[in-house]
Amino acid sequence: MKELSTLIPHIVYDLKYASKNNFTGKALYPKNTHKTYLRAPAAYALALVQEELSKQHLGIKVFDAYRPYSVTVSFWELIKDERYVAHPAKASGHNRGLAIDCTLIDLRTGKELDMGTSFDNFTDTAHQTFTNLPPAILANRKLFRDVMTKYGFRIFDTEWWHYFWVNDREYEALDIPVRNLRMR
Repeated sequence: MKELSTLIPHIVYDLKYASKNNFTGKALYPKNTHKTYLRAPAAYALALVQEELSKQHLGIKVFDAYRPYSVTVSFWELIKDERYVAHPAKASGHNRGLAIDCTLIDLRTGKELDMGTSFDNFTDTAHQTFTNLPPAILANRKLFRDVMTKYGFRIFDTEWWHYFWVNDREYEALDIPVRNLRMR
């Protein structure tokens, strides 16, 4: 696992599950969680994404990356809808350290680009294929999708913010608490 800020200097973290500011209303990671991780292939690809985006004064804000399996179980108990959370029997790309929830920011202002919904919005409006949005929002989503897929990530159809590494099912699901991961 690679801690993302060690590879991507301009990356911004807004780790939603380390606070109550998420769909569960509970902090699911320790409150002092200030780092997040991906397995090396996905982390290095994300660094290339950032390198390309920085030419346009854009950056990446991360809401979640590696997620312990036990947190996925908690999500399932609340939602039980595979369009939005992984079934525990299948685990998640997040549990494998190969999925990331993120958005684009303007590096000059730090503000998020408008993607039409907030993170963890479980409506059709958040779907990748939803097109009843203003042209500027559709352009932001397309830019995001194009650069992420260019470097090997795949889209998750029901969440504009969720991308996963191409061969994520070849890796085991992990249940290592976030606080026990070491920076590498």
